[in-house]
Amino acid sequence: MIGKLRGVVDSVEEEALILDVNGVGYLVSASPRTLRALPSAGEAAELLVETHVREDAIRLYGFLTAAERDWFRLLQSVQGVGAKVALGILGALSSEALSAAISRQDKAMMARAPGVGPKLAARLVLELKDKAPAFAAADFAGSDAGFERASKLTRAAEDAILALVGLGYAHPQAAAAVARISAQLGQDAQTAILVRAGLKELTQ
Repeated sequence: MIGKLRGVVDSVEEEALILDVNGVGYLVSASPRTLRALPSAGEAAELLVETHVREDAIRLYGFLTAAERDWFRLLQSVQGVGAKVALGILGALSSEALSAAISRQDKAMMARAPGVGPKLAARLVLELKDKAPAFAAADFAGSDAGFERASKLTRAAEDAILALVGLGYAHPQAAAAVARISAQLGQDAQTAILVRAGLKELTQ
């Protein structure tokens, strides 16, 4: 079983990437959020990997953080959620927003993800309420301020946080730094600018 791959990004497709590991190209499916946060082709990358073995195929799913991988596993514990839908949810909702939707039983937020209709959204928030990872529940359970921050994050800010986490910074540190920078630069700040400014703040 493959648990982690370190190599060079060969190419990125709509739903997957090819990671070149010592001349062997591994096709790894990933969420849109992870694919956007990957370095450019020809640059080094490391992915945590979930391996699914079926009778007719072996599929690899890649993640930049352990939190995203854990959510991927947890989401599939709900009936009607397979790997594709789980990746769609992770692409539409950040870990913070996902945690907020579950802790607040917000079916509408959950239904933003592709492939998640009203019935599945209701099932997800209900069944995951007592299963969600402790770290996620602690971040947002009962916190209106935290919920508002999650819902107001721009896509660029969410991607910047993910990129900083991928560089080795703890998620709370990365999120706090990006939130401060976003407040200074405004809602139109692009991911690359937020990442550079966030790195500068975290290394001071």
